[in-house]
Formats: sequence, C-alpha cells, structure tokens
Amino acid sequence: MTRVAVAGFQHETNTFAPFATTLELFERGGSWPALTRGATLHDTMRGLNIPLAGFMDACSHEMIPILWCGAEPGGYVEEEAFEAITSEIIAALRDSSPDAVYLDLHGAMVTRAHDDAEAEILARVRAVIGPDVPLVASFDLHANLSPAVAEVADAVTLYRTYPHTDLAETGARAAALLDALLEGPLAKAYAQVDLIVPITAQSTEFAPARGLYAELGGLDVLSADIGMGFPPADIPHCGPSIFAYDPDPAKARAAVDQLAGTLRAAEPQFDARLEKADACVARALTLDAPVVIADPQDNPGAGGTGDTTGVLRALIAAELPDAVLSMLYDPETAAAAHAAGQGAELDVALGGAFTLYSEPLYARVRVERLSDGIFDFTGPMFGGARAHLGPVARLKLLGTGVTVVVGSRRAQNADQEMFRVVGIEPCDHQIVCVKSGVHFMADYLRITDRILFAEAPGANPCHLETLPYTRLRPGVQLGRGGPLSG
Repeated sequence: MTRVAVAGFQHETNTFAPFATTLELFERGGSWPALTRGATLHDTMRGLNIPLAGFMDACSHEMIPILWCGAEPGGYVEEEAFEAITSEIIAALRDSSPDAVYLDLHGAMVTRAHDDAEAEILARVRAVIGPDVPLVASFDLHANLSPAVAEVADAVTLYRTYPHTDLAETGARAAALLDALLEGPLAKAYAQVDLIVPITAQSTEFAPARGLYAELGGLDVLSADIGMGFPPADIPHCGPSIFAYDPDPAKARAAVDQLAGTLRAAEPQFDARLEKADACVARALTLDAPVVIADPQDNPGAGGTGDTTGVLRALIAAELPDAVLSMLYDPETAAAAHAAGQGAELDVALGGAFTLYSEPLYARVRVERLSDGIFDFTGPMFGGARAHLGPVARLKLLGTGVTVVVGSRRAQNADQEMFRVVGIEPCDHQIVCVKSGVHFMADYLRITDRILFAEAPGANPCHLETLPYTRLRPGVQLGRGGPLSG
C-alpha cells in the first residue's frame, strides 16, 4: 500500500500591509479552521471547500495526516511562525518516510528571510524525502510561483475559479496527478509571464480571465494550470505562471506556450473595474435594489486592514435612506457595544486605526444586535466552515440611513452570513457594502447582478502604479488598472 503524507500551510502575504502575521493567527483560525494536527484532520476537513479536503476524499492510498493551518492574508509571516510550522512538517516526514507527499499550499507566502516561502518549504521537503519520492502540491490562483517551485515539485495544480469555488476540486485533481506519477514519470513545462494583473481584473466572472481559464479544458495534455499572481507582493517572482504535465514533453511545452501567448495577448483587456467611492455610490442609487458595492482596496482577504472608512464616509455623504456595511474590523468598538448592551446608544470612533489609509469616523450609534461571532457559512466558497470572529455588533449610525457591522477579527465578507449573524438579510436592503475584493460574488450573485467596485484608500491598491515596488524582476510590466470601461 502506498503511504502518502499530507499537510497544509496557507498564507497570502501582502508585503505592503502594515502588520505582521504571527504564529497565533495560524493557531486560532477565523474564517478557516484553526491549526489542526494528525488524525483529527479527517474530521476537520470533511465537507469543506479546502484543497486538502478534496485530496483526502479522492486519494485511494493510505494517508499520513500531519497538519493543516491557514491565517487571514496580511503582512509578512513572522519567522517564528514559518519555522515552527515548517519544522513540524519536516519532522513528521522524517519520522514517517512516506512513499509520496501532498502539500496544500497557497503560493504567495513571504517572510523577511524568504521571498518565495513555498519554494523554501518544497526544498526542505525534497531534502528529507529524496529525489525519487513523488512530491505534489496545490496552489491558489493568486500564487506567485517561481522557477524553483516548478523544478522541485513533480506536479502542481492550481485553483481555476475566482471567486475560488473549486478549492476541494483542485485537491482532487492533485490526487489524480499523484496517481499518474506513481504509474510513471511525467514531463513538466513551465513559464512565467512578465506581467502583473490587478487582482480585481483576475476574476473568472469577467473577460478575459473567463476565456483564459476556459481554454484549459481544450488542451491536449494531462494537466495544465495558470497562476495569475498576487500583486501586492514586492518580490522578484510576482506575477503569472503557467504549468503543464503530460507523458509527452512536446505536448506539455506546447500547452504552456499557447497559454502564455493567450495571456500576453489579453493584457489590454484586463480592467481593475474601480470607480471613485462617491461616484460609485451615486451610480448605485440609479440601479434597482439591492446593489452590492465592494471595497476591494480594503479587502482583508488580500491583506487589507479591514477598518478603513473611505467607503463608509461616501455612504453617509450621499444621505442614503438604506445602506448596510459588513464587516468593519474594530474590536474596540465591538467590545464597547457588548459592554453597553443591545438598545444602548453610545459615541464611538469607527475604524481608522491605520491612519495611512483613513481616519476614525466619529459617530453616535445605537446597538441593534450582538453576536459572539460564531456561525456557519452557507455560501459557495466558505460553506460548511464555521466562523470564529469574536464579538460582533450591529450598529445603527444615528441621523443616517447607514448600519455597520463591526467585528473583532479581520475577515473578508465573502458570505451573506456575515450580515445574517446580526439579523441583517442583505436582499432586503438598497445598498449592501462588503469588505471584499471578488470572492463575495460567489454568494452575492445569488441575490443580484448589480455589483460595483468602489475605490477608496487601502492596503490592497488595485491601481498597480500606486504600489511602491522596488524588487520586481527586470522586464515585468504593470497591467491595466484604469476606470471601469463598461
């Protein structure tokens, strides 16, 4: 019986974010499960849209479960966290001597010591298992994957949807690739494309990414995948990468070359789809309700602080009769609301803790609903997972038509349950504002196709020319991030 060791270590690092990612953030969980070890992985992963869950369901071999952990995207992963988790994986591999290894990674993790943290993980794994043990990994669509990753891994798979609804499916494809490797060697082909695409332009809900990923199914190879890259990462290997595997080396190479050509040709069509926040709100008022407004530059799912007040101020300035926003990261205000109790009125300073992006918004509010922040997601991306977001409060901004949901842990709003946790049904409101980039669309498209993207300052700039890059490799071009073009 083939023995396959499995582990997961996920982080998407925004090197411009103003805070570090600590070991404690991996240990405690939030939107995804907390650090989980050993045999309990089977029960923890069951039914979740996580690559390791899909791999474990599809794998027909004996598995050696090591651990899985992930932290909300943010700033550099601290060395303590990286070394502690990586060392635990390596020690387990050394002790178990598996016949094959599968790793559920992100592909955009960065530490101060390692620009390409996943390449470092793979290199350490390879040093332990040797050159002949198959090593397979899955990665996020937003992975920044270097030549070192392509060289060390025997095969990789990547998500093919954004919003990411195919995480478990990606793990299952990795299991199929592992089976192919166990039957015989596969030729690999790889290419980087010297382009960085704004993250909101990468959505497979829109052209050209929709057509680019649809092209994968028509290729005459065993497997092919595209990583679009994670833009807010000032590292040499930021940007798209393409992989293909097949018993025939010529077929693998041809597939990569074809996809790279299609991606380069599509560059003029990529659009960040942003409108200035005040113009975005004004346009929302001309559309039938509900209208969803995203705040992608403050998306916690891309390392945003989750507490900026730019879009909130635009909602208030427009004197809207009815608007709801979730979820503003403000543990102090959430704690004050819980201390005051439901029905209380109090003066608060909402958000704005990171003054590089916005200032606190001072307001008098009424506490309308409280929650412990523990609830089950129901949307296509997170569905089946249980959130642990700490104290949450629903606050009515008195004298306005705006209601804000404040929470105690950074988390992007990719699921309507982040409103429902405090009794708000999104489809009942005129304007629904979410702290998210694109992932929210998987759930919110079920209630409306009227979706806008507001531009306000945040740690995830979608106009790439505003990012202070200093370390990109020579020749990389910044993709289009202009205004909405239709």
